[in-house]
Amino acid sequence: MTDNAVRTTYQPQRDRIFADLSTLVSFNSPHSTPALADQHEAACAWTAKALEGLGLEVTRYPTVDDADTIVAKREPKNGAPTVLLYSHYDVVPANNPEAWTNDPFELTERDGRWYGRGAADCKGNLAMHLEALRMLEENGGTDLGLKVVVEGSEELGGDDGLGKLIEEKPEVFEADAILIADSGNMAVGVPTLTTSLRGSAQVKVTVETLANQVHSGSYGGAAPDAAHALMVIATSLFDEHGRTTIDGVDATAKWDGDPYDREAFRADATVLEGVQLLGTVDDEPADLVWARPAVTMIGFTSTPVAEAMNAVNARAQAQFNVRVPAGQSAAEIAQKMEEHIKAHTPWGAKVDVEVSGVNEPFSTDPKAGAVATLGKCLKEAYGADNLAVIGSGGSIPLTITLQNTFPDAEIALFGVEEPLCGIHGVDESVDPTEIERVAVAEASFLQRYGK
Repeated sequence: MTDNAVRTTYQPQRDRIFADLSTLVSFNSPHSTPALADQHEAACAWTAKALEGLGLEVTRYPTVDDADTIVAKREPKNGAPTVLLYSHYDVVPANNPEAWTNDPFELTERDGRWYGRGAADCKGNLAMHLEALRMLEENGGTDLGLKVVVEGSEELGGDDGLGKLIEEKPEVFEADAILIADSGNMAVGVPTLTTSLRGSAQVKVTVETLANQVHSGSYGGAAPDAAHALMVIATSLFDEHGRTTIDGVDATAKWDGDPYDREAFRADATVLEGVQLLGTVDDEPADLVWARPAVTMIGFTSTPVAEAMNAVNARAQAQFNVRVPAGQSAAEIAQKMEEHIKAHTPWGAKVDVEVSGVNEPFSTDPKAGAVATLGKCLKEAYGADNLAVIGSGGSIPLTITLQNTFPDAEIALFGVEEPLCGIHGVDESVDPTEIERVAVAEASFLQRYGK
């Protein structure tokens, strides 16, 4: 099928996409906020009804974290394979709504983009699935078996809800191909497949040096400061160029997919003018964020500046997040990091290391049948000659759960998100042409796959 044929056959309708997304965005639906449980339930109920309206058989499955997972299905015909489409209806909190240009729960168009919490992550992807399924039916349907899985606690960052449900009821989620729409393109208008995700772990470090705070005038200079000791530990995790260095861990790998342009990375990461990127001239951004382990101190506590007094700190604490590329084990690297921290703790300070939230990295083969077919459909939908193949520094624990449970299934990661979306931040947005084009690609895939 040529690009012109794709564009002629599938005609996404922006008004109905906007209507779907506007309703979805109106639900302030973070799962992690009990006071908003009614909004979370409303988002779930609306999604279930929308899928029923497309002729699918819908079941809501309670999860151990009290966030129903929606499974909408249609049985295959004539021995056709089954495809699972994934998204989620929960969002991260909007935090301070006053910081937004407009109400974060009212989808608003400005300068060609649509703004609202979840507009991209992940309600934009959910709206994309709905539009793809409508276009599919308008163009003759498919013999494929369909399973649409929409979970309600993805943003909690763990795998306690849907992951445990898959372990308990694997037959519900079994499929030949799995399309996970929770990612996106490297730039607007650039069709992209994400072929690897870093795993991650949380590492909390507590350092104690004194029984109590003591006067800095009387004891400072000889009494060991816990905050200073913790800074020494943190510094040991990086070399002079800011590259992560954990004893016994290889951190020299090179990314072999599409590059991440330095200037594009600076803009996407909002690096201030004059501030250097980490690494040397031989280290590309893609190497550092997709191919190597990376440690970030995401929290630090000693004495708050507002409460500072002339005293030596007795206790300090930091939370580190470690990201682990495909091909390495998150559990093993977290253990190596614990050993490194203890080995680099100065002055005999008392140190406690707590590792939690370990999830393993994920990778998929872009040349595999279903993944390659989706890549071709994406190129055609965008009218592009090339398909970008990138990694992601983020983690989606569900991917490895599905891969381990269904090792023969081909898994593709894609979606409507791109760097300008600002997911999880103030004024999150989506480019509607991304929803339209990805929906066209998905509809085309659902008519081609298995033939």
